[in-house]
Amino acid sequence: MDFDYSQGVTGYVLLLVRILTGYWFLHAGWGKLMGPEAFNAGGWLANATGGSPIHGFFVFAANTPWLLDLTNFMIPVGEFLIGLGILLGALTRLAALFGGVLMVFFYLGNADWGHGLVNGDLFGLLLFLVIGTTAAGSIYGLDAIIQKMEFVRQRPALKYLLG
Repeated sequence: MDFDYSQGVTGYVLLLVRILTGYWFLHAGWGKLMGPEAFNAGGWLANATGGSPIHGFFVFAANTPWLLDLTNFMIPVGEFLIGLGILLGALTRLAALFGGVLMVFFYLGNADWGHGLVNGDLFGLLLFLVIGTTAAGSIYGLDAIIQKMEFVRQRPALKYLLG
């Protein structure tokens, strides 16, 4: 279902949410990719997730070399690409889906919930949910252009990745 945000300020608010969320993830990924030291999630996976319901999986990932290497690659690259897609409004629903999945892992990883069940990780998950369900990429984003391409019009299922 397509939404019409031409009335009122809703479209501008969604655009602002999309830009801020995109920048947040783009910046987080860029900082990990270009930081002074190589990004390594091993310590956090093994030691900081004790209250998590999936702590065993995190410890397994930290102690399995190929899985830790994949994690150390995918987190910064994934954050950067998710942020870029959302910021540009390109493949926005797909980027929001992957961002939401990543935020679920962050939320569950920080599951000691010392700051309560409602925390920054849950708020990030909510932002991705809003972006993915409201076609925010169609508002001054590349998805508005991509949706008009003949390739996409001939394959309506692709619209589920755009938005």
